[in-house]
Amino acid sequence: MDLQLKGKCALITGGSEGIGKGIAMTLAKEGVNVAICARRKEPLEKTAEEIKSATGVTVVAIPADLTKDADAKNFVETAHKKLGSIDLMINNAGSAPGGVIETLTEADWEQALQLKFMGYVRCLRYALPIMVKQGGGRVVNLIGNDGVKPSYWEIAPGAANAAGQNMTLSLAGQYGRHNISFCAVNPGPVRTERWAGLVNAMSRDMKISYEDADKLAPASIPLGRIAEVEEVANLVVMLSSPLVQMANGTMIEIDGGQDKALMDRFRDR
Repeated sequence: MDLQLKGKCALITGGSEGIGKGIAMTLAKEGVNVAICARRKEPLEKTAEEIKSATGVTVVAIPADLTKDADAKNFVETAHKKLGSIDLMINNAGSAPGGVIETLTEADWEQALQLKFMGYVRCLRYALPIMVKQGGGRVVNLIGNDGVKPSYWEIAPGAANAAGQNMTLSLAGQYGRHNISFCAVNPGPVRTERWAGLVNAMSRDMKISYEDADKLAPASIPLGRIAEVEEVANLVVMLSSPLVQMANGTMIEIDGGQDKALMDRFRDR
Protein backbone atom coordinates (compact mmCIF):
# COMPACT_ATOMS: atom_id res chain seq x y z
CA MET A 1 0.00 0.00 0.00
CA ASP A 2 1.24 3.48 -0.89
CA LEU A 3 1.07 5.53 2.32
CA GLN A 4 1.32 8.77 0.28
CA LEU A 5 4.20 10.03 2.42
CA LYS A 6 6.92 10.47 -0.20
CA GLY A 7 8.24 14.03 -0.23
CA LYS A 8 6.66 14.94 3.12
CA CYS A 9 8.76 16.55 5.86
CA ALA A 10 8.77 15.32 9.45
CA LEU A 11 10.24 16.51 12.74
CA ILE A 12 11.03 13.75 15.25
CA THR A 13 12.17 14.53 18.77
CA GLY A 14 14.37 12.07 20.63
CA GLY A 15 15.50 10.76 17.27
CA SER A 16 19.02 9.55 18.03
CA GLU A 17 18.12 6.13 19.44
CA GLY A 18 15.32 3.83 20.50
CA ILE A 19 11.78 4.44 19.30
CA GLY A 20 12.60 7.87 17.84
CA LYS A 21 15.39 6.47 15.69
CA GLY A 22 13.13 3.64 14.56
CA ILE A 23 10.40 6.10 13.56
CA ALA A 24 12.83 8.38 11.71
CA MET A 25 14.32 5.45 9.77
CA THR A 26 10.92 3.99 8.88
CA LEU A 27 9.58 7.36 7.72
CA ALA A 28 12.72 7.91 5.67
CA LYS A 29 12.20 4.56 3.96
CA GLU A 30 8.81 5.91 2.86
CA GLY A 31 10.56 8.89 1.25
CA VAL A 32 9.99 11.38 4.06
CA ASN A 33 12.64 14.03 4.70
CA VAL A 34 13.34 14.17 8.42
CA ALA A 35 14.74 16.46 11.08
CA ILE A 36 15.77 14.80 14.33
CA CYS A 37 16.85 16.22 17.65
CA ALA A 38 18.41 14.89 20.84
CA ARG A 39 20.61 16.29 23.57
CA ARG A 40 23.81 14.43 22.67
CA LYS A 41 25.39 15.66 19.44
CA GLU A 42 27.59 12.68 18.51
CA PRO A 43 24.96 9.89 18.56
CA LEU A 44 22.50 12.28 16.90
CA GLU A 45 24.83 12.95 13.98
CA LYS A 46 25.73 9.25 13.73
CA THR A 47 22.05 8.34 13.45
CA ALA A 48 21.46 11.08 10.87
CA GLU A 49 24.26 9.74 8.69
CA GLU A 50 22.96 6.18 9.06
CA ILE A 51 19.46 7.19 7.94
CA LYS A 52 20.75 9.27 5.04
CA SER A 53 23.03 6.47 3.81
CA ALA A 54 20.23 3.91 3.99
CA THR A 55 17.50 5.97 2.33
CA GLY A 56 18.94 8.95 0.46
CA VAL A 57 16.44 11.43 1.92
CA THR A 58 17.34 14.77 3.45
CA VAL A 59 18.21 14.33 7.14
CA VAL A 60 18.78 17.30 9.45
CA ALA A 61 20.32 16.75 12.88
CA ILE A 62 19.78 19.52 15.43
CA PRO A 63 21.05 19.11 19.01
CA ALA A 64 18.39 20.26 21.48
CA ASP A 65 17.54 19.97 25.16
CA LEU A 66 13.75 20.20 25.14
CA THR A 67 13.62 21.16 28.80
CA LYS A 68 14.74 24.56 27.43
CA ASP A 69 12.23 26.63 25.51
CA ALA A 70 14.95 28.26 23.41
CA ASP A 71 16.20 24.85 22.23
CA ALA A 72 12.69 23.72 21.27
CA LYS A 73 12.14 26.95 19.34
CA ASN A 74 15.48 26.58 17.54
CA PHE A 75 14.78 22.96 16.64
CA VAL A 76 11.39 23.69 15.10
CA GLU A 77 12.41 26.90 13.32
CA THR A 78 15.73 25.53 12.00
CA ALA A 79 14.11 22.30 10.81
CA HIS A 80 11.36 24.27 9.06
CA LYS A 81 13.89 26.50 7.35
CA LYS A 82 15.99 23.56 6.12
CA LEU A 83 13.15 21.24 5.13
CA GLY A 84 10.71 23.84 3.82
CA SER A 85 7.60 22.57 5.61
CA ILE A 86 6.42 20.70 8.68
CA ASP A 87 3.94 18.10 7.48
CA LEU A 88 4.48 15.80 10.45
CA MET A 89 5.42 16.55 14.05
CA ILE A 90 6.37 13.41 15.97
CA ASN A 91 6.89 14.11 19.67
CA ASN A 92 8.88 11.29 21.23
CA ALA A 93 11.69 12.72 23.38
CA GLY A 94 11.85 11.98 27.05
CA SER A 95 11.34 9.38 29.70
CA ALA A 96 10.14 9.48 33.27
CA PRO A 97 11.70 7.54 36.14
CA GLY A 98 9.82 4.64 37.61
CA GLY A 99 9.52 4.16 41.35
CA VAL A 100 7.14 4.39 44.27
CA ILE A 101 6.11 7.70 45.77
CA GLU A 102 8.23 7.10 48.89
CA THR A 103 11.45 7.00 46.87
CA LEU A 104 10.76 9.43 44.02
CA THR A 105 12.56 12.73 44.55
CA GLU A 106 11.58 16.25 43.53
CA ALA A 107 14.10 15.92 40.71
CA ASP A 108 12.42 12.71 39.51
CA TRP A 109 9.03 14.41 39.31
CA GLU A 110 10.59 17.44 37.62
CA GLN A 111 12.24 15.19 35.02
CA ALA A 112 8.98 13.39 34.35
CA LEU A 113 7.02 16.55 33.69
CA GLN A 114 9.66 18.84 32.18
CA LEU A 115 10.73 16.57 29.33
CA LYS A 116 8.02 13.97 28.83
CA PHE A 117 5.21 16.55 28.99
CA MET A 118 6.55 20.09 28.71
CA GLY A 119 8.99 19.13 25.96
CA TYR A 120 5.99 18.21 23.83
CA VAL A 121 4.22 21.44 24.75
CA ARG A 122 7.25 23.53 23.78
CA CYS A 123 7.65 21.94 20.35
CA LEU A 124 3.95 22.21 19.56
CA ARG A 125 3.90 25.84 20.62
CA TYR A 126 6.22 26.61 17.69
CA ALA A 127 5.19 23.94 15.18
CA LEU A 128 1.43 24.51 15.20
CA PRO A 129 1.48 28.12 13.92
CA ILE A 130 3.61 26.92 10.99
CA MET A 131 1.15 24.13 10.23
CA VAL A 132 -1.78 26.55 10.42
CA LYS A 133 -0.07 28.93 7.98
CA GLN A 134 0.75 26.16 5.50
CA GLY A 135 -2.80 24.79 5.60
CA GLY A 136 -2.56 21.61 7.65
CA GLY A 137 -0.42 18.94 9.22
CA ARG A 138 -0.34 15.85 11.36
CA VAL A 139 0.85 15.40 14.95
CA VAL A 140 1.62 12.03 16.50
CA ASN A 141 2.53 12.09 20.19
CA LEU A 142 4.39 9.07 21.57
CA ILE A 143 3.16 8.96 25.14
CA GLY A 144 2.73 5.64 26.96
CA ASN A 145 0.13 3.30 28.38
CA ASP A 146 0.93 4.32 31.98
CA GLY A 147 -1.42 7.26 31.52
CA VAL A 148 -4.43 5.01 30.84
CA LYS A 149 -3.30 1.88 32.71
CA PRO A 150 -2.07 3.11 36.11
CA SER A 151 0.49 1.20 38.13
CA TYR A 152 1.95 2.33 41.43
CA TRP A 153 5.58 1.78 40.41
CA GLU A 154 4.98 3.97 37.34
CA ILE A 155 3.21 6.80 39.13
CA ALA A 156 5.49 9.55 37.76
CA PRO A 157 5.37 8.33 34.13
CA GLY A 158 1.63 7.87 34.53
CA ALA A 159 1.14 11.46 35.65
CA ALA A 160 3.19 12.86 32.77
CA ASN A 161 1.50 10.55 30.26
CA ALA A 162 -2.01 11.40 31.42
CA ALA A 163 -1.19 15.08 30.97
CA GLY A 164 0.11 14.42 27.45
CA GLN A 165 -2.95 12.40 26.52
CA ASN A 166 -5.28 15.13 27.78
CA MET A 167 -3.32 17.71 25.80
CA THR A 168 -3.49 15.58 22.63
CA LEU A 169 -7.27 15.27 22.83
CA SER A 170 -7.69 18.95 23.65
CA LEU A 171 -5.58 20.13 20.72
CA ALA A 172 -7.37 17.73 18.37
CA GLY A 173 -10.55 19.63 19.15
CA GLN A 174 -8.94 23.02 18.75
CA TYR A 175 -6.93 22.54 15.55
CA GLY A 176 -9.13 20.26 13.46
CA ARG A 177 -10.62 23.30 11.74
CA HIS A 178 -7.09 24.11 10.51
CA ASN A 179 -6.77 20.64 8.90
CA ILE A 180 -4.34 19.57 11.64
CA SER A 181 -5.09 16.22 13.22
CA PHE A 182 -3.64 14.53 16.30
CA CYS A 183 -3.04 10.97 17.44
CA ALA A 184 -1.48 9.58 20.61
CA VAL A 185 0.42 6.31 20.47
CA ASN A 186 0.71 4.67 23.89
CA PRO A 187 3.37 1.95 23.98
CA GLY A 188 3.74 -0.48 26.83
CA PRO A 189 7.20 -1.95 27.49
CA VAL A 190 9.47 -1.72 24.44
CA ARG A 191 12.87 -3.32 23.94
CA THR A 192 15.06 -0.24 23.63
CA GLU A 193 18.50 0.67 24.98
CA ARG A 194 16.78 1.69 28.25
CA TRP A 195 15.16 -1.67 28.99
CA ALA A 196 17.93 -3.21 31.12
CA GLY A 197 18.09 -0.05 33.24
CA LEU A 198 14.35 -0.17 33.86
CA VAL A 199 14.55 -3.79 34.94
CA ASN A 200 17.39 -2.94 37.31
CA ALA A 201 15.31 -0.15 38.85
CA MET A 202 12.32 -2.46 39.31
CA SER A 203 14.57 -5.05 40.93
CA ARG A 204 15.96 -2.43 43.34
CA ASP A 205 12.66 -0.84 44.34
CA MET A 206 10.68 -4.08 44.63
CA LYS A 207 13.50 -5.97 46.33
CA ILE A 208 13.32 -8.84 43.89
CA SER A 209 15.98 -10.40 41.69
CA TYR A 210 16.79 -9.02 38.25
CA GLU A 211 15.53 -12.28 36.75
CA ASP A 212 12.16 -11.93 38.49
CA ALA A 213 11.92 -8.23 37.56
CA ASP A 214 12.61 -9.08 33.93
CA LYS A 215 9.60 -11.43 33.94
CA LEU A 216 7.16 -8.83 35.26
CA ALA A 217 6.23 -7.11 32.01
CA PRO A 218 5.98 -10.22 29.78
CA ALA A 219 3.87 -11.94 32.46
CA SER A 220 1.35 -9.09 32.29
CA ILE A 221 1.03 -9.23 28.49
CA PRO A 222 -1.23 -11.85 26.87
CA LEU A 223 1.17 -12.11 23.91
CA GLY A 224 3.91 -13.04 26.40
CA ARG A 225 6.57 -10.56 25.28
CA ILE A 226 7.36 -6.86 25.17
CA ALA A 227 7.19 -4.87 21.93
CA GLU A 228 10.06 -4.31 19.52
CA VAL A 229 10.98 -0.82 18.33
CA GLU A 230 10.03 -1.66 14.74
CA GLU A 231 6.49 -2.55 15.78
CA VAL A 232 5.95 0.85 17.38
CA ALA A 233 7.60 2.65 14.46
CA ASN A 234 5.38 0.88 11.93
CA LEU A 235 2.24 2.00 13.78
CA VAL A 236 3.43 5.61 14.00
CA VAL A 237 4.27 5.71 10.29
CA MET A 238 0.87 4.31 9.38
CA LEU A 239 -0.82 6.95 11.54
CA SER A 240 1.32 9.64 9.91
CA SER A 241 -0.19 8.87 6.51
CA PRO A 242 -2.73 11.18 4.88
CA LEU A 243 -4.80 8.02 4.40
CA VAL A 244 -5.80 8.16 8.08
CA GLN A 245 -6.11 11.93 8.52
CA MET A 246 -9.63 11.44 9.92
CA ALA A 247 -8.22 9.59 12.93
CA ASN A 248 -8.21 12.77 14.99
CA GLY A 249 -8.18 12.74 18.78
CA THR A 250 -7.45 9.02 18.64
CA MET A 251 -5.33 7.14 21.16
CA ILE A 252 -3.94 3.69 20.41
CA GLU A 253 -2.22 1.39 22.90
CA ILE A 254 0.48 -0.85 21.47
CA ASP A 255 1.18 -3.08 24.45
CA GLY A 256 -0.03 -6.55 23.52
CA GLY A 257 -3.08 -6.09 25.73
CA GLN A 258 -1.01 -5.53 28.89
CA ASP A 259 -2.84 -5.86 32.22
CA LYS A 260 -0.92 -3.69 34.73
CA ALA A 261 -2.82 -5.26 37.64
CA LEU A 262 -0.98 -8.52 36.96
CA MET A 263 2.35 -6.73 37.45
CA ASP A 264 1.24 -5.20 40.73
CA ARG A 265 -0.04 -8.52 42.08
CA PHE A 266 3.29 -10.17 41.20
CA ARG A 267 5.19 -7.38 42.96
CA ASP A 268 3.08 -7.69 46.08
CA ARG A 269 3.50 -11.45 46.51
